[in-house]
Amino acid sequence: MTSAPAVSTVQPIQWLGDRLRLLDQRALPREERYLDCRSAEEVAAAIRGMAVRGAPAIGIVAAYGVVLAVRESPSSFELASSVLEASRPTAVNLRWALARLRSLWMGGADAAALEAEARRIHAEDLAQNLHMAELGAELLPEKATVLTHCNTGALATGGHGTALGVIRTAYAQGRVAQVYHTETRPWLQGARLTAWELQREGIPARLVADGAAAHLMKRQRIDWVIVGADRIAANGDTANKIGTYMLAVAARQHGVKFMVVAPSGTFDPDCPYGEAIPIEEREPRELTEFRGEKVAPEGQDAYNPVFDVTPAELIDAIVCERGVIEKPSARKIAALLAG
Repeated sequence: MTSAPAVSTVQPIQWLGDRLRLLDQRALPREERYLDCRSAEEVAAAIRGMAVRGAPAIGIVAAYGVVLAVRESPSSFELASSVLEASRPTAVNLRWALARLRSLWMGGADAAALEAEARRIHAEDLAQNLHMAELGAELLPEKATVLTHCNTGALATGGHGTALGVIRTAYAQGRVAQVYHTETRPWLQGARLTAWELQREGIPARLVADGAAAHLMKRQRIDWVIVGADRIAANGDTANKIGTYMLAVAARQHGVKFMVVAPSGTFDPDCPYGEAIPIEEREPRELTEFRGEKVAPEGQDAYNPVFDVTPAELIDAIVCERGVIEKPSARKIAALLAG
């Protein structure tokens, strides 16, 4: 078996010292366009506006956003942290990265020390992704057919990816023969971003409508559904992109295994169960319009949660850089995180 590439060719986050350069994911796959952020407010706007997305990536860029703010004004740490923390309330990696910088700041660290920590968070995420990919790939049978949701590759992380990282590594090892991936409405992260990454890697993939997933599982052998996570509660309940819960229910009905892949920073030990996870709701126009053109009648209201929670009992394995938790529970998660 061949080994996985050390790093994906996709580099969506680039720290240039005086600014943070982000690949604007809203323009993909039509255009590779970059944004240069020079303040915490610009970084927060990029997060809110979905130019950068994916829980690990959000945590990384938020850390750099704090560095930009403190370089401009040392007294701006708390304000910048508050602005960044409010940009995406569901992703716990954001809070976790800001807490790491706050701990240093309270201990007297200067802007240079904060920059070193932000760089460390970025590098650690890549290393974690590569290790998780190896662990997750070991769970797959030879020539597996897998289904994934949203985008969990290099675009959503510090490099390589979480769920898509497992798929990338497993394909390099000869363990994956076919990938199916959903559109992931309403932002179409699967159709636009996952397709773009898989094509760049030469991995055979087929796009399916979100609503076709259960039919696919009924008609075609699917070995694993592999997804990422934005927050994992202490008991293993997992918040991820809207539509994940639906996939987990369909997978259980059809005997398909379900894997969550996320770094340990995605666990929230202070959140006891899924119902306590805040679920972000976005503007109705994201459903009633597409690329600025109305697709619903004028005045149509919409319910637009962008995450849902998959109960732990529907998850066969959670993979993080510390190990694999099969049939996750509060006891197993606490033991792994304490180790």
